[in-house]
Amino acid sequence: MAITKVGMCGLGQMGSGIAEVVAKAGVTVIGYDVEDQFVQKGLGRINKSLSKAVEKGKLDESTKGEVLGRITGTTNLNDLADCDLIIEAIVENLEPKIELYKKLDGIVKKEAIFASNTSSLSIIEMGATTNRPDQFCGLHFFNPVPVMKLVEVIKTVATSDATFETARQFGEKVGKVVVSCADSPGFVVNRLLVPYLLDAIRALEAGVATKEDIDNGMKLGCGHPMGPLELTDFIGLDTIYYIGEILFAEFKQHHYASPPLLKSMVKAGYLGRKAGRGFYDYSK
Repeated sequence: MAITKVGMCGLGQMGSGIAEVVAKAGVTVIGYDVEDQFVQKGLGRINKSLSKAVEKGKLDESTKGEVLGRITGTTNLNDLADCDLIIEAIVENLEPKIELYKKLDGIVKKEAIFASNTSSLSIIEMGATTNRPDQFCGLHFFNPVPVMKLVEVIKTVATSDATFETARQFGEKVGKVVVSCADSPGFVVNRLLVPYLLDAIRALEAGVATKEDIDNGMKLGCGHPMGPLELTDFIGLDTIYYIGEILFAEFKQHHYASPPLLKSMVKAGYLGRKAGRGFYDYSK
């Protein structure tokens, strides 16, 4: 099936980024969020991102206008009825996701594909609550979406080959390199990345080295663009803590367990860049 119209559920940082790259690929996007203030904030984020691309000479004003013209915002789920693909990027919690999919299942045309942008939750648990588990998959983009070249396409035990192939081709159409993986917690990237980040926090907690030396060690010794503690601040300490909890609950292995320091910082509200403070101070 050709994907010509996409319903983007959730216009936060991830959802607005996905909507932007989809519209850049020439596909119509209907962006949904629960309140108009969130819709307008998401559309504003897209406009700002495109404006930066124009300033850097990566996009011209005419093309920017065309991209924005392909994106419409709404607070009414019924406006997504004739979409070919629904991508969900709402709060990383299973219950509200399932509630949303149950509503969408009765609204969106029966041949449409549903995809979650979850970074760690079970895709089949969501898909099994709909009448189209064979048309349900994962499409996990990475932040910031307009910059990061990767998308993980996740196939569950129920996902049909046709659905998976359509999702894979769609990932390539929007300019991403596709990594195919099974419906296992953390998929490929977070299953490998999160233990690395947690180990860096354990090293800091144990006094192995300062945060600066840990980050410089990985940047200069291993060629990483960001150190693990810098990266944790960028992603969000609460996000890493939450994903770690999901992975530990599934595998019961120590390297997925969150260290006490991470839990304490999350409880204190030191969530990283978005909060102005994490392992580093961003208040200035």
